[in-house]
Amino acid sequence: MIVQNKTEPTAALAGTGISRRGFLTGSGLLFGVALTGASGVTLFDARAATGFSPSAWVRIDTDDTVTIVAPAGEMGQGVYTAMPMLFAEEMDADWSKVKVAHAFHNPGAFGNPLFGNFMVTGASRTTRGYWNKLRIAGAQVRRVLIEAAAAKDGVNAGELKAHGGRVTHAKSGKSWTFGEIASFAKMPTEMPAVAKADLKQPEEWTIIGSNTIQRVDIPAKVNGSARFGIDTFVDGMLYAAILRAPVQGNKPLKVEEAAAKQVKGVVGVLPLKNSVAVVATSAWASMSGKDALEVTWSDDSKAGAYSTDTIRKEYLAAAEDWNLKGAEAFRKGDADAAMKGARTFRASYWADHVYHATMEPMNTVAHVKGDNVEVWAPTQAPTLVAVVAARVAGTTPARVKVNPTYMGGGFGRRIEQDITVDAVLLSKLTGKPVKAIWSREDDVRHDLFRPAAAQRLEASLDKAGRIVAWKHRMVGESIMARFRPAALRWENGVDRSFVDGHQLLYDIPNQYHDYFQEKRGVAVGFWRSVGPGYTKFAVETFIDELAKAAGRDPIEYRLSMLKDPRSQKVLKAAAAMAGWGERKPADGRALGVAYCGYPTFWQTHIAMVVDASVDRRSGTVRVHKVWAAVDPGVAVHPDNVVAQVEGCVVHGIGHALYEAITFDGGEVEQSNFHDYRVLRIDETPETEVRVMASNRDAPGGMGEVALPPVAPAIANAVFAATGTKLRELPMTPERVAAALKA
Repeated sequence: MIVQNKTEPTAALAGTGISRRGFLTGSGLLFGVALTGASGVTLFDARAATGFSPSAWVRIDTDDTVTIVAPAGEMGQGVYTAMPMLFAEEMDADWSKVKVAHAFHNPGAFGNPLFGNFMVTGASRTTRGYWNKLRIAGAQVRRVLIEAAAAKDGVNAGELKAHGGRVTHAKSGKSWTFGEIASFAKMPTEMPAVAKADLKQPEEWTIIGSNTIQRVDIPAKVNGSARFGIDTFVDGMLYAAILRAPVQGNKPLKVEEAAAKQVKGVVGVLPLKNSVAVVATSAWASMSGKDALEVTWSDDSKAGAYSTDTIRKEYLAAAEDWNLKGAEAFRKGDADAAMKGARTFRASYWADHVYHATMEPMNTVAHVKGDNVEVWAPTQAPTLVAVVAARVAGTTPARVKVNPTYMGGGFGRRIEQDITVDAVLLSKLTGKPVKAIWSREDDVRHDLFRPAAAQRLEASLDKAGRIVAWKHRMVGESIMARFRPAALRWENGVDRSFVDGHQLLYDIPNQYHDYFQEKRGVAVGFWRSVGPGYTKFAVETFIDELAKAAGRDPIEYRLSMLKDPRSQKVLKAAAAMAGWGERKPADGRALGVAYCGYPTFWQTHIAMVVDASVDRRSGTVRVHKVWAAVDPGVAVHPDNVVAQVEGCVVHGIGHALYEAITFDGGEVEQSNFHDYRVLRIDETPETEVRVMASNRDAPGGMGEVALPPVAPAIANAVFAATGTKLRELPMTPERVAAALKA
């Protein structure tokens, strides 16, 4: 049985009997905040309680409370608010009476169509995936309520209208609240048919697009009542810390466990395939026991040869050698022929691995009870949890109950299932519920990092400075080769996650793009925006170099090649916001621009201008202000669109200037935030965002789109200020100083 509202003491408070939340409350660090609108989030099956539930999506209580299910995981991106807004709009609910429940694991009801109806949150597909599904479901419930009221009063349903949580009969003046209808409505034998054509038009919206709606998850996060995965406690639960092989793929050969077993609370040491687990009665005891282990590891893993200095040289060599055959990602015209005799420019780019750095390290609770499994997880992928847990426990996904919790950050990391394997396997072995927790050091050293990437760009200009040919090679370890090998087969060897962002909206007649897969034995994973984080850096900095070679202004040059009106709209808006062409830059300080359009994936357009400076002696780059204009199609929750851009800017600056994971002999060299540098609060610039919604276009993704333009806009500002070309991520002071000297 789960124990609610209990928090284990942190290491610093161990033995004091004071919890994290208790410490904050007692020290006066919690502030009361009054927020209006939908009143918080609960985590339960909306069908399991009293009230009228015409579908799995909603419960209507006689006090007029409407509880709407949010089908996607909340990790700070606002989906607990935006998804219920879609349903409430078509249901015609009174938003002030709405509560939100997280969906129980039921892919048949709550699956995302863009993930094959799996319950997965990622790739900026939540709003796009549920856009029609949730509105149709809301419209169906509205019709059920109208038909129930019509039957009660013996009138034609066509004479009734719903609005603001009430059904009204204009002829008689009668009306019923949704709560009143819930007291007499009968469950429909089947839901009424609703087509997309039956849904409201943008001019009829009262909830979608509203800027007065506040996020429903904020109050609980402020007052400390929000339950994250790490806050989960189950009666009789054991804790597990796992010592993993320092080099991926190595195995424990000899385990000296005596010292670990001497730690008070340790109940067992369990050697596993590539790790050793310490199970204890407290998290502190399990981690202390893990620290006391002495393990001799095998050294036969292919990953043992993986060192950043080596792979950087070898990846770049592969990128620059067109005699090596890559997998074709895109072809248009004949790039090689167009380059013959033309003025051609070439540039190579490098991007280091980056760590997810989620605020909440990896953790999961699992309880295997015979053929049944229950899991409590801060996960982006409940369906994958069920599938993996079933395989580990030797049962079927139907016998796995998944309880999703809030996530303290995800960024793609919580799609992965390594922590699920830890918790389920150890529960199966011990016969007890087990909470597996990774320390921050575990998290840094054993993350599934974004791939390191080398790229080569070549372009030719005609006499007027127009780009007539473009070649782009991308080199690195494949994510999909591990995560879903079939995807590589379907795409003829192209890892679309790795290369995403190479697609151009610029009007270039001859193009060739390919991907060269490296196989070095190091597993890599999805990271916020994945490919565009480095592909757009290469593309957009190269465009600036070509603009200078053509003697053209960088914004005017882009506009001349962009035919999409939405592209032009955001680029012109960002330029106007920043006063492009009007500012007189100081020494070492200038404006830089980047445009990112995602016609095939996120379906959002964004342009960004940054004001940045560089210290010529130290190489330190500082971002002073950011302006962004974004067209997400429909802006379901405009205030949250702004928040997502602001969050991406903060994340993107850290990624651009500091964040890097490096390897030596297969081992990660970083271990915590003292040597994995992230952006600090005093370095965070003012950010101005303009949302340019186009309500006739379907909503695009917003959780990732504003991160890719940050790095190239910064690099382009440095290029404008100094003439120095920056082609490596991150743009550390050492790298910038070296480039300035060169």
